[in-house]
Amino acid sequence: MPSSFSLEAPGRLWALLGLVALVVAAAVLAARRRRGTDAYAVPALRASAAPRASAWPRRVLAAVFGVAVLVLTTGFARPSVEAKVGHQHAVVMIALDTSTSMEVDDVSPNRFAAAKETAKEFIRKLPSTIDVGLVGYNATAALVAAPTSDHEQVAAAVDTLTMKGGTAMGDALELSLDAALRDLASAGATKDDGSPPAARLVLLSDGGNTTGSPLESAIQDVADAQVAVSTIALGTESGEGKVFDGRQVTAPVDYSALQQVADGTGGTAYRAADADRLSQVYSDIGTQVVTRTERKDVSTAFAGAGLGLLALVAASSLIWSGRLL
Repeated sequence: MPSSFSLEAPGRLWALLGLVALVVAAAVLAARRRRGTDAYAVPALRASAAPRASAWPRRVLAAVFGVAVLVLTTGFARPSVEAKVGHQHAVVMIALDTSTSMEVDDVSPNRFAAAKETAKEFIRKLPSTIDVGLVGYNATAALVAAPTSDHEQVAAAVDTLTMKGGTAMGDALELSLDAALRDLASAGATKDDGSPPAARLVLLSDGGNTTGSPLESAIQDVADAQVAVSTIALGTESGEGKVFDGRQVTAPVDYSALQQVADGTGGTAYRAADADRLSQVYSDIGTQVVTRTERKDVSTAFAGAGLGLLALVAASSLIWSGRLL
């Protein structure tokens, strides 16, 4: 039996006790039948009093029947084996600006809330073949959710983000790139032919880089890795609106910075009003086929084999004795 073979419900093998009981009962009945025949026959006439057909076909059929029950019982115990399964794999990292300028309400209900809703809607529409992760950034960048196939988990993580001063956009790009490449490497989805990796970055922000790594350096690193960044601008050109305490402020969106990121990496720059077009971000992502070892249930194979053996026993019994069993 291969080392990868295992039973998911081994306790069900206790059903084999029924097979043992049947074998014992059959042996006892056969012995009693022989003793009864011998008791009423004159020793010299025993052979003619109880003519017996050859016993070996019956024994063979009994053995095959026992094997059939054994196979069916094993199938009942949910056998499984390890199997190599191919999967399509890609990753999208979302970097969401959580700086205090995102509280301006020049978009409804405010930039921060709009960014979070856009991110969650985007995450939930992603195909299951794409892992997704989340980076939040203000004065520093933090990996809020590592890339995962559990999209709902990442969507829920969006709601945990809070605002703080500072905008480390360059750090957010570097961290997002690192997380994406790590995910591809751990899944065995890296490419050795020099073609772009199956990864995309999405940046939701009102623009600008006020601290951390220089934006130009981060753009170059992402471009060198051949990973495109699509940006989504939250806010208006005038930037006039109120913040949470009711103050009127002016915080124009830095469209030029977001356009610079998109152009420098081969991505696309969007505005909040274009959020419904975000499916274009992953439409050409180019998933990579990866092979994973998974457990495969083989109960059906055992059930088929067991039923086939039972059919063989029944057919052979009809041919040999004219009876079904």
